Amino acid sequence: MNFHESRIRVRYAETDAMGIVHHSSYIIWFEVGRTEWLEAQGYSYAEFEQTGYHLVVTEIGARYKQPVRYGQEIVLRTRPSEVKSRAIRFDYEVLDEKSRTPLVTGFSRHILTDHAGNVRKFPDAMWELIKNE
Repeated sequence: MNFHESRIRVRYAETDAMGIVHHSSYIIWFEVGRTEWLEAQGYSYAEFEQTGYHLVVTEIGARYKQPVRYGQEIVLRTRPSEVKSRAIRFDYEVLDEKSRTPLVTGFSRHILTDHAGNVRKFPDAMWELIKNE
């Protein structure tokens, strides 16, 4: 499965008093990566929700290899790594944009639900899109 690359310049609000990216910022970046990955497949998350579904986060994690700092330009690589009829896992890599040095790796697991919170299978159109990626 191919990675989608998002480019981010670290904003001051995403850092702590030392100018290092706060751990909570990565969760937001991971969401950016998932959204942009889906859009790169020709399907917006808003359209997906309008079909009656949500991708609920069930687990998330990150491994910090090197600090990311205010003003640094990074590349966030996002890809689905496990696709099941009712669930999907995304993997993430945060790289320094210039050197491509790995800075952080992470993942998130999601379960598909309808708007009432009931676990569902991916609709056919979405299933075809993600299983072939």
